[in-house]
Amino acid sequence: MAAGLSVAPVPLSAPAVPILSASGDFSNLREIKKQLLLIAGLTRERGLLHSSKWSAELAFSLPALPLAELQPPPPITEEDAQDMDAYTLAKAYFDVKEYDRAAHFLHGCNSKKAYFLYMYSRYLSGEKKKDDETVDSLGPLEKGQVKNEALRELRVELSKKHQARELDGFGLYLYGVVLRKLDLVKEAIDVFVEATHVLPLHWGAWLELCNLITDKEMLKFLSLPDTWMKEFFLAHIYTELQLIEEALQKYQNLIDVGFSKSSYIVSQIAVAYHNIRDIDKALSIFNELRKQDPYRIENMDTFSNLLYVRSMKSELSYLAHNLCEIDKYRVETCCVIGNYYSLRSQHEKAALYFQRALKLNPRYLGAWTLMGHEYMEMKNTSAAIQAYRHAIEVNKRDYRAWYGLGQTYEILKMPFYCLYYYRRAHQLRPNDSRMLVALGECYEKLNQLVEAKKCYWRAYAVGDVEKMALVKLAKLHEQLTESEQAAQCYIKYIQDIYSCGEIVEHLEESTAFRYLAQYYFKCKLWDEASTCAQKCCAFNDTREEGKALLRQILQLRNQGETPSTEMPAPFFFPASLSANNTPTRRVSPLNLSSVTP
Repeated sequence: MAAGLSVAPVPLSAPAVPILSASGDFSNLREIKKQLLLIAGLTRERGLLHSSKWSAELAFSLPALPLAELQPPPPITEEDAQDMDAYTLAKAYFDVKEYDRAAHFLHGCNSKKAYFLYMYSRYLSGEKKKDDETVDSLGPLEKGQVKNEALRELRVELSKKHQARELDGFGLYLYGVVLRKLDLVKEAIDVFVEATHVLPLHWGAWLELCNLITDKEMLKFLSLPDTWMKEFFLAHIYTELQLIEEALQKYQNLIDVGFSKSSYIVSQIAVAYHNIRDIDKALSIFNELRKQDPYRIENMDTFSNLLYVRSMKSELSYLAHNLCEIDKYRVETCCVIGNYYSLRSQHEKAALYFQRALKLNPRYLGAWTLMGHEYMEMKNTSAAIQAYRHAIEVNKRDYRAWYGLGQTYEILKMPFYCLYYYRRAHQLRPNDSRMLVALGECYEKLNQLVEAKKCYWRAYAVGDVEKMALVKLAKLHEQLTESEQAAQCYIKYIQDIYSCGEIVEHLEESTAFRYLAQYYFKCKLWDEASTCAQKCCAFNDTREEGKALLRQILQLRNQGETPSTEMPAPFFFPASLSANNTPTRRVSPLNLSSVTP
């Protein structure tokens, strides 16, 4: 695969647009602004509206240019002049989504701009028909069979032009899109790389390339142009690949060189913090972004996910109503409303809005994953599996969909299946303790206890967000009658929950105190056993056991039974479970005299 990715660009016979290169640094922001304004116009003329919007937003974040430095529009070629009437009419039809009509009037045009619009109109016509059929289809099986019938013809025609070196940067981009839609991923990557060399300022080509890169190794073998646009691409792909530290560093560099007012960069930083579950930081940035750009809808579904996690009902309700007023038929708006109903436990309504989002855009990743979650809540496992599989088809890097599939098969009591899906989720999020704990539980069910221990210990070492890894590890040691290791885990668990001051479930806390009370009792450490037994009395499920143990200790003391003068053997984690960054050490008995649960 790697050998095929490193492709040198094929030179064009003649330039199609006035920009074919962009310098590799940010030393001249005025020149960068000129390039952004120019590419915004060129993409708008060709109907590439998202790329045009991205370029215009980025240009807006830079200081205004004086009149003397504003560039005139690109010169019109002889071919452009000949096709001007047809192009003007067709562009008007294109803008109102009459794609077949636009293509009809562009047939036979020779200019690069008109030819691109002709081919792009045919492509979008096929996509629109496919989406219409998808909406009308009855079930998931039929949905998978709906195809864009125009793709094969477009591929043949664009392939001939490509071989003859007659495609400009926009033509190469469209050729790459067609190849991707036909699942010819390797060929598509090669063509997109070529497009970034020929027209490095077109964000759409970079974004398409980003969607096809599945890991850092693939990224290393790409022969990318040395341009300032590459920095935006790398920041974006690092975010997608969950390389958040690298992504944040890239975005900070972009802010430092002069893009501090870019709402795109601010939103990407918020998404990056969302991905590493730094919820407070992400919420703070999103709130600032809303003040800066109150009518922005992009990424607001991610913002709603954060509000959902924090159970901020009133804020989520306000966001849903606000986006509804701006544009109720945007996929992000539907997802925000779906999250709102999900938070209110109205899962049928939530699923309905996620379905509405998918009718607007069947390839919208977030809606598929969220719909899978809702079906899980409604105990409809077959529909949940279908939704998660669609999410993976859209983006194989979506760890939430892999994790969701693992949970679904866990409910179905199919541990080998859920082990596979949890492994995939863990590969995408190697430092996410939730994936590691889920893997450990899977290994435990499959009686692979050594692997389970490794997973639980690793989950603790990377920062256990749910504070469950040590308890599960302790219970595993307890099951294997490894009493010292179990006590070590319970001691560390108790120390952790009291040091961070978090409110935890009393069930696990009481479990830890009960085990430690019994453990110290067996070791004849009456003071420590008595202290833990007293703590047991604070919980309903261990109160009677705690009282019974206290009576036994009192009885033994009255009989003159002397406590042990020596501590039991030092507690150490097995060497196979130790992490390099977490040294093992002997843990002394707990001093709980000043601690109140």
